[in-house]
Amino acid sequence: MNPMQFAIEAVGGQTAAARLCGLSNVAIHKWVKNAALPRTEYTEKTNYSQILADASGGKFTSQWLRQAANPDREKAPDAAA
Repeated sequence: MNPMQFAIEAVGGQTAAARLCGLSNVAIHKWVKNAALPRTEYTEKTNYSQILADASGGKFTSQWLRQAANPDREKAPDAAA
C-alpha cells in the first residue's frame, strides 16, 4: 500500500477524499496511481495534505503525507521501472 492509498483509506476511501478536497474521484484516483500528491501541494497553492490529515482522526500528519507522497521523492529501485 502506497502512502496515498493509506491516507485515502484513512479518511473513508476515494469518494470521501474527493468530497473533502472538493475534487473528482478521477483526481483522487490519479493521486493513488501516482503514489503522490499534486505538485500544487508543494508550491503551497493547495493544502490537501492538511485536509486529509484533519479528517484521518490522527492516523497520519500532513507533514508525514507531504514527505511520503512527494512526487520528487526518490523511488525504490524496483518501482522505478
